[in-house]
This record gives sequence, structure tokens and C-alpha cells, in this order.
Amino acid sequence: MRVLLCAFGRTLRLALALALLAVPAPNANAVAQPTRWHWIDINGHRMYYAVRGTGPTLVLLHGGGDSGEHSFERQIGVFSVGHHIIAPDQVGHGHTPDLPGPLSYTSMMQDTAVLLEHLHLHSVDVMGFSDGGILALMLAARHPALVRRLVISGANIAPEGLTADERADLQAVRQSRPVTLDQKLARLWLTSPTPLELNTKLLAGIDKPVLVISGDRDAITLEHTLQIFRALPQAELCILPGTDHGTFSGRPEWLNPIIAEFLDRH
Repeated sequence: MRVLLCAFGRTLRLALALALLAVPAPNANAVAQPTRWHWIDINGHRMYYAVRGTGPTLVLLHGGGDSGEHSFERQIGVFSVGHHIIAPDQVGHGHTPDLPGPLSYTSMMQDTAVLLEHLHLHSVDVMGFSDGGILALMLAARHPALVRRLVISGANIAPEGLTADERADLQAVRQSRPVTLDQKLARLWLTSPTPLELNTKLLAGIDKPVLVISGDRDAITLEHTLQIFRALPQAELCILPGTDHGTFSGRPEWLNPIIAEFLDRH
């Protein structure tokens, strides 16, 4: 079933009701498994990742300044019943130590690809929030064999995709001293993704189903989200009303059934 996703009024309520009906009822006997942490040496540094649940693999890529568990704290328990969750912490985030020098989307994407290859995982579903959405798109563009379907929210393919207010706030953080993770993130967000990392031509080559999510009050402009949606050959669009950048944490009762229907659709 293909669910119509609309941002306003009765049509949204109908779409959400249809999505809820499309998702099988949870198994009353299913018990959510605890999260297990592992580490691996990747590209000369240590990387930690969470593992939880059984079933088809779902990779969770967190937002900037966050961690895999926290970005998806209202999804990981739900989706680990029926999915094998892999949630890595990128360099300088969560359990993974920081490294000297600036943060890089390319480096984080390469770390993620090496992790999946080390775990012998291919054709997996990937769900990315904010920076994680950027990494998901880069992963699908450069390592298509690793990805089956994508769910992204609050992603941008250029710094200009951020609202003017967001860019102004980041400029103030970037000029602060001493160097902190927040300052590294501000520099990353004001300069990346670069055209070499992501562009509409690369998006056009992603021949995978992609669910593009945004809040109508997101830190990414609606026009930029629409540009991403239109460039992807197999994209579906979900704009959530009255919602800011924190879609996964703020609207799980809406998003979880919609995402489950998208991932389970044949």
C-alpha cells in the first residue's frame, strides 16, 4: 500500500490512520532485547556501535552532536522488535572518542561503510537523522550495494539548505574559543556537505526507495527539502505540520507507523 503523505488537515489524519492500519500489531509475547555495545578499529581509530534486536538489519545514523541511542530513543525499542539494529557513534560522538582536526562527512561515511562491510552486511535499510541523513545519502550514492532503502529527516546537501537564522547562530559558535565539539560541528555545518560530497546529480543516481521527512518548521528550508525529494528517482515525501527539526523525538506516534509501513512494503 502506498500511503499519501500530506502536511495539512484531514488528508494527513487519513494518511496516518491508513499507515497505522497497514502495520501488523506487535507480538504481545515479544520482549525487547537490551542494547549491546561493541567496538571496532576502523581507519586507524576506535569506533563504538550499538546492537539490538533480531530480524532484517536497520542501521540508525544519528544527528550531529548526538549518539545513535539518543537520536532514536523513541524508535530503537520499537524497531528492535523485528529488526536487527546497528547504531554506530561517529567520531567525537557518544562512546566514540574524538580525533584531532575537523569533522568530515566523507570520513564518517567511509567509517560507516567499513563497519557494515566488516559485519558482512549488505542491502540494509538505513535511517538517518540530520547529519545521519546526509551520511545515508552519501552511503547510498557511493556504496549502493550496502543499501536497500533509506529513511532521512532534516538532511541537506549544501550549507545553503540551512535557514538564515541557523547559519547566523552557527557563525557565532564557530568564532568561540577554545575549540570544542560544538565549534567543530559549526564549522562542519557552515562548510559542508561540499558539492563533491553531495549534489543533485549524485542524488539522481540513487535508485533506491527513499522516504524524505521534514518538519514544516525545520532547520532545513522546505525549498531545499523539496529539491532533495525531486532529485531522487524513488522518493516519497512526508512533511509534518507543527514540527521543528526534531522529528523523530517530537513525532514518534506519527512517524513510527509510517516508517514501519515504508520499510516493510514489498
